[in-house]
Amino acid sequence: MFELFANATPNARKISIMLEEIQKPFKVNYINLEKGDQFKDDFKKISPFSKIPVLKNTITNQTYFESGAILIYLADLSGKFYGHNKDLTNQWLMAQMAYVGPMLGQHHQFHYYNHGRSKFGEDRFFEIAKFIYKILDDHLSKNEFLAQEYSIADIATFPWIARHTIHDIGLANYIHLSRWYEVLKERPAVIKGYDLFLDKSYPPEI
Repeated sequence: MFELFANATPNARKISIMLEEIQKPFKVNYINLEKGDQFKDDFKKISPFSKIPVLKNTITNQTYFESGAILIYLADLSGKFYGHNKDLTNQWLMAQMAYVGPMLGQHHQFHYYNHGRSKFGEDRFFEIAKFIYKILDDHLSKNEFLAQEYSIADIATFPWIARHTIHDIGLANYIHLSRWYEVLKERPAVIKGYDLFLDKSYPPEI
């Protein structure tokens, strides 16, 4: 029913996890970022900013770009994982899209992939990453999940926290965030959707 244009990035893994959660059949079209597949004309037609993931409904031939929009589409389509309070789910989903993902992504670039090239960048985004961990930990001290019940907000956030080993912040220091992370990583659909890319020979994750 679906074709997922993706590679081993947190944003792509959001969608593979969601597809596994709602049990929709899909095939993966691997986009080799290192070779520049994302900049090819055919791909740019379905992804204006040359970004992955893109999801194609093979029945309607409609394509969807931007991971948050794709999650909303799949939640609406399936009637699952939007939660009873859509406004709350949307807020935490947008927080991930606008802040958690972009800021942790910058932390990856300065701290891990380009360490030593900009002390200012490393220090700035390391502190922001710690701030994100604290905010999430504080919130999860009062809530089982980000939007009170398991939803696309959690699915969107999990792949970014799953990179905690390269953040060098110490996930174990954040008791409630750690509890949330351990619960999610044991879900069969999360395991299958996240591990989909692990045995592939792709360029380093970004």
